[in-house]
Amino acid sequence: MNYDLEERTKNFSKNIIDLLKEIKKDEINKNIIFQLMRSSTSVGANYCEANGASSKKDFRNKIFICRKEIQETKYWIELLARSNPEENKSLKKLWKEAQELTLIFNKISTTLRKGN
Repeated sequence: MNYDLEERTKNFSKNIIDLLKEIKKDEINKNIIFQLMRSSTSVGANYCEANGASSKKDFRNKIFICRKEIQETKYWIELLARSNPEENKSLKKLWKEAQELTLIFNKISTTLRKGN
């Protein structure tokens, strides 16, 4: 199976957006929603930038940002699940995809560190 990581990260962002539209905007959720929206959409945006990088160093920096942002995204998904247990099934699915993206970006980062 061949995956386009740019498309995959974009679809991940779209799925987050779709879910966040359904979450109640109360005092607890407001900041979590804002932070989750920011970090999750940053992953795909930075990956697109990495693909258009002007140098190996630029590419490496963008991939490291992707890795940090997907880690942060998992954090916010967990907090949103805590404050919205009725959405646990949807959030668990998104967390699983975030974990898979984490593994992908970790692998890319490890390869870059080795100088390949």
